[in-house]
Amino acid sequence: MDDRKKGMKKQLDRKPGRKAASFAPRAAEEKNVHKAAKAAAGSPADAPKLPDDLVAGRNAVLELLKGSRSVNRLIVANGSTEGSMREIIAVARERGINVQFYDRTKLDTMAPGIRHQGVLAQVPPVQYAELEDILAIAAKRQEPPFIVLLDELEDPHNLGAILRTADAAGVHGVLIPKHRSCPLSATVAKTSAGAVEHVPVARIGNMVQTIKKLKREGLWVAAADMDGRDYYETDLTGALLLVIGSEGQGVGRLIKEQCDFVVRLPMAGKINSLNASVAGSILMYEAMKQRRTAR
Repeated sequence: MDDRKKGMKKQLDRKPGRKAASFAPRAAEEKNVHKAAKAAAGSPADAPKLPDDLVAGRNAVLELLKGSRSVNRLIVANGSTEGSMREIIAVARERGINVQFYDRTKLDTMAPGIRHQGVLAQVPPVQYAELEDILAIAAKRQEPPFIVLLDELEDPHNLGAILRTADAAGVHGVLIPKHRSCPLSATVAKTSAGAVEHVPVARIGNMVQTIKKLKREGLWVAAADMDGRDYYETDLTGALLLVIGSEGQGVGRLIKEQCDFVVRLPMAGKINSLNASVAGSILMYEAMKQRRTAR
């Protein structure tokens, strides 16, 4: 112990009523003052953060729309159609982007604390592919195309799980409708455990026309539905488009009419259906097994 510490000890010994712990409140007070000053100065850590899949503000959204990046939808506050909003809405519609109008409180909830100026754009975590890109991937690998079409699937967790299995099962790409379907989002990316970076996803307009086009390319089309044949009794080798229906409605009638055959998963219990991502996973793995066995 040096002389300075010894001197301090003697002073404390001469004043037994004084406690060394009396320094603690002062230190705590100084810490609180420092925190308050930091907060008043506007610490970057306390600033509101915009979700990764949203772009907010008129200038930012307009520049986004003028570029080549994919946009899932444009979200506009009711009554916000004056000035630059006219151009924003016009450009979005010209690009075929879905424009949705909501009460301003909806935008406040989606982007809390952000000055959104009455407009938000939702963007996918990765760029969408084209159908031709997916077919080109299969050709490059010298494999018969294996594509999954999701008929109006709306749950982002289901979509993410399907993408994860699609990557594991060797699917060349996934097709989703532009409307009445869950787009790629931050939730989808997280649920997919990174598969969204490896499985191309293309947005299509008319599903019936897309199916007809793929048939001309030589693909067989199979739909998952309860009124089909057991999946393990069906030939899923060769060029295949597998159609998986939505959570509540299944595969739509018009889509089913375009399919070459329908497959089902037999159910032995009291529940008459499986989650869309679970059913899709079973069928994708069955197709992968048959394709490998047929080599």
